[in-house]
Amino acid sequence: MTDRPVVLITGATGGIGRAVALAYAGRGARLVLLARSPGLLADLARACERRGASAQARAGDVTDADDVRAAVDLALERYGRLDVVVHTAAVVAYGRLTQVPDRVWDRAVDIGIRGTSTVAREALRVFEPAGAGSLVVIGSVLGQITAPQMGAYTTAKWAVHGLVRVLQQEARRTPGIHVTLVTPGGIDTQIYSLAATYVGRAGSPPPPVLPPEAVARAVLRVVDRHRKQAAVGPINSVLRLGFTMLPGVYDILVGPLFDRIALGGKPRENGEGNVFRPSEQVTA
Repeated sequence: MTDRPVVLITGATGGIGRAVALAYAGRGARLVLLARSPGLLADLARACERRGASAQARAGDVTDADDVRAAVDLALERYGRLDVVVHTAAVVAYGRLTQVPDRVWDRAVDIGIRGTSTVAREALRVFEPAGAGSLVVIGSVLGQITAPQMGAYTTAKWAVHGLVRVLQQEARRTPGIHVTLVTPGGIDTQIYSLAATYVGRAGSPPPPVLPPEAVARAVLRVVDRHRKQAAVGPINSVLRLGFTMLPGVYDILVGPLFDRIALGGKPRENGEGNVFRPSEQVTA
């Protein structure tokens, strides 16, 4: 893509979304930024413009089809087209199935699954008539393996990975449209510390922890090269191998390791985190 691409980013104020926005801004892209936090959106839009981009902010929720459609329409009205959609929005809820309140579990899964299908539908609504476009969905290594006490997030990401495969198969009939799954491991964002928790502790990313800019670089690379997938994390393949080839050993080890590494943070009062209400802190 030689001219300034038009890019819509969901979950734009989160760690990965913000990194993707700033990376595209460095290319002088024309951006539409969608997230739930109006204050952070305004700050991000200004940061992107300082890098040479044009940026439009649109507060909204990815589970609301009207909000997503409005962001897509904003790109069309402002810039006349839409080239790339990068979907990063997600939330986490820590706890066993019986510990996490029904409404929190359902909302976390809803953002993950329905949010992804809504964004994909609205992107393809534009891409298919144009015969071109790139949809990038941020998955997770937890869409390929499992971990106790992250059931809502894992359930959503496994569904997201399945949906992307279906969309890739359907895109074989539209060769100008590219659908890509980017699968990060542990990334240094606040999705963990702002998560809902019902285990009395804050979460943290599992090591080795990479900066969100590593995911942003992968996103730009897969769009440029029309790749179907990319993994971000040096041990993702090792985790997948253990999960599939040594399931008994994996299941023995994953619980204690998860407690020590991912839930070894500071004590925190149980609560809904940013599942229902966005934070005006830097989020993920």
